[in-house]
Amino acid sequence: MALSPGESPGFLLWHATLRWQREVSSALTPLGLTHVQFVLLACAWWLNGQGEHPNQLALARQAGTDVKMTSQVLRALEQKGLVEREVDPADTRAKRLRVTAAGAELAPRAVAAVEEADARFFRTVPLDEAMPLLRRLARPEE
Repeated sequence: MALSPGESPGFLLWHATLRWQREVSSALTPLGLTHVQFVLLACAWWLNGQGEHPNQLALARQAGTDVKMTSQVLRALEQKGLVEREVDPADTRAKRLRVTAAGAELAPRAVAAVEEADARFFRTVPLDEAMPLLRRLARPEE
């Protein structure tokens, strides 16, 4: 039996995702970041804060992004002076990522802007209801 668009979970998720992405993009535009640039910068900043200097693959895994796309976006972040790639002393073929001082100043402001956008977007759904569903959808294998 065919569902109408308003009864299709995938179609509704598509529309919700588009609306959420618009909210986040709008919050990040004044900071000069795209959504994916924000995700990679925030993940690298968080990992650096945990004492880790991830390589590109580790950052892509943390962020849930494609490795090739991660490389392209990291180049843009590097050109903006927000991250640096340093040769890994244990493996000279690998590059470790370090957020620069400018990146470390921008990252928490961007996180705050995105958290505000998230709060606006999710305000109609209690978080104790939304979070379990989102966790199941994000990690179905768990």
